[in-house]
Amino acid sequence: MRQTNGERIFSVFNYFLMAFLCFVMLYPLWHVAMSSISDPVRLFTERGIRLLPIGDLTLKGYELVFQNPNVATGFMNTAYYVAVRTILSMVITVMAAYVLSRKGPYWNTAISKFIIFTMYFQGGLIPFFLMVRAMGLMNNRWAIILPVLVSTWNLIIMRTAFAGIPESLIESAKIDGASDFRIVWTIVVPVAQATVAVIGLFYAVTMWNTWFNPSIFLTDRALWPMQLILREILLEHAAVTSAQSGVAGVTEQPMYRMLLQYSTIMVATVPILLIYPFLQKYFISGVMIGSIKG
Repeated sequence: MRQTNGERIFSVFNYFLMAFLCFVMLYPLWHVAMSSISDPVRLFTERGIRLLPIGDLTLKGYELVFQNPNVATGFMNTAYYVAVRTILSMVITVMAAYVLSRKGPYWNTAISKFIIFTMYFQGGLIPFFLMVRAMGLMNNRWAIILPVLVSTWNLIIMRTAFAGIPESLIESAKIDGASDFRIVWTIVVPVAQATVAVIGLFYAVTMWNTWFNPSIFLTDRALWPMQLILREILLEHAAVTSAQSGVAGVTEQPMYRMLLQYSTIMVATVPILLIYPFLQKYFISGVMIGSIKG
């Protein structure tokens, strides 16, 4: 079908707009990547847009990152937090979404409204802190997991997706003697696997990027996640960080501190980015199903 002049103009404008948005979103990461392998002296003295590394290529920044024992500890802690929180959150979110999506229980509407209320009206930081302290979770790994175990938004999306599953499919499984627990994990979850995969990604990314709650609940550095270690390297430039890295004479120099910042950002960012290609096929369909159906 031949396009009109107006349609061609719109298509050209749309292409330029999409290209500009892609550049705006990708350039910061590219800038950091190129800076992390640039010559530290020129990196410290030169400013501006950086499309290619400047000076001689070097991996000194990454050497400094991995010489810091806090980085390895932070990675292991983050992996633990992401794995445990994602698994527990998905189990509870799936089961809660299934119950709320069924039309039988008469109290579903009231519970749904109560859950949605907590998304718009929260107690605030001080009551949240007092609650965690009263639960005896201060300086405990569970302080990062239990208080934020379920996201209301994720629960609503998954409930909406489950509500789009035909009731006849559930009833036929019950007639065959299947329990609700078996129906959830052998019928409902496979049918809505796109939404389940997306919600799992949301939980994992949120946990990977978290730093504020650990900063107020964890005082033991051995429990800190990677993002809190990254924040310390980026913002504080504390002498203790340089001393603990075993390369104090190097990292105390401003040019190497800047190189260390860029390298640490890449080390903390790339692993979670590698997950997206494997879930890309589920992403759009999962969000659309959870947002429209029902």
